[in-house]
Amino acid sequence: QVQVVESGGGAVQAGDSLRLSCTASGRTFDDYVVGWFRQAPGKDREFVAATRWRSGSTHYALFAAGRFAISRDNAKNTVYLQMNSLKPEDTAVYYCAAAARTYYPFPSLYTGESPYGYWGQGTQVTVSS
Repeated sequence: QVQVVESGGGAVQAGDSLRLSCTASGRTFDDYVVGWFRQAPGKDREFVAATRWRSGSTHYALFAAGRFAISRDNAKNTVYLQMNSLKPEDTAVYYCAAAARTYYPFPSLYTGESPYGYWGQGTQVTVSS
């Protein structure tokens, strides 16, 4: 099974950029769907973006489209989330998750948590105004 580890969070000013990384260990991300979710204080965890590793297909939440970009580096077995024009409302713990069940049409259920069996510990992103 795969283990996922996030990194790259931090404290930034509004308008700044951050790039989060999600690295797999134990096995490669090949044939997985990898997603990013976030949870702000007092709120439910929500979908941010996902990518199907083999095809490179991507999907974004409405708030992320145009500001965030999900990408992958095959050689490093890593998925990135590039976040630009950050806003205070982007403050949250960001989680990377991997889904071995890739038989659902993409993106369909992958905007929810149920297909994802492997989760990282989360990385804090704080955006101040």
